[in-house]
Amino acid sequence: MKIGLLADIHANAHALEAVLESAKKNRVEKLLCCGDYVGYYYEPDKVMALLNEWDWIGVSGNHEAMLMNWLNEERRSENLKTYGSGISVAADILTPDTSEKLCTMPIVTKLSIDKYRVMLCHGSPWDRDSYIYPDADQDTIDRMFTHDSDFDLLVYGHTHYQATFNQSAKKIINPGSVGQPRDRMGGAAWALWDTTTNNVELYREEYDVHPIIEMCEAYNPDIGYLVKALVRR
Repeated sequence: MKIGLLADIHANAHALEAVLESAKKNRVEKLLCCGDYVGYYYEPDKVMALLNEWDWIGVSGNHEAMLMNWLNEERRSENLKTYGSGISVAADILTPDTSEKLCTMPIVTKLSIDKYRVMLCHGSPWDRDSYIYPDADQDTIDRMFTHDSDFDLLVYGHTHYQATFNQSAKKIINPGSVGQPRDRMGGAAWALWDTTTNNVELYREEYDVHPIIEMCEAYNPDIGYLVKALVRR
């Protein structure tokens, strides 16, 4: 079976469309998603509609926690100042059922696929807000492998950087960010896991960022980072 590994879509439906088109061409049958479906950008409804066309399983990210706070009327001004209008847009346009689904997703989930034990999380198995970068120190990497060692494949996100770690027969993969890569390579990042070979390949899809830029300029012209993250090389 071929499985798409996704993280940090951040309401960027154009990027997700590019990833899913590539996934179809590569005969992907299932998606595993590591959180942050909302936040930063402005089409969370389209993102959820696209995902729901697939067989997919996901966990929540820190931006789903922000959505919950927003719906509970907590920390709204802090969120707007730091991240822009993405969460407020999500709160306005997502259906109550969709919002509830996102806000009640597990932080960590385990599943079996073929003969493999798979764990999904956002930041790390012990903390949704942990940042585990590709250049993480050995103690941190060892902790990723040993904090809860009941896996063959651990998939995480949050950093917006692609990363792979291997230890014995275990793999840890960060597929990078679909919606907002931060490694100055642009595009929409994801990964493909083939359970027949147990091989994971990192992918990068090009797409037209101009519609997203126009939305940023309409919603949050004062937060330049939202555009910069899409175009910097």
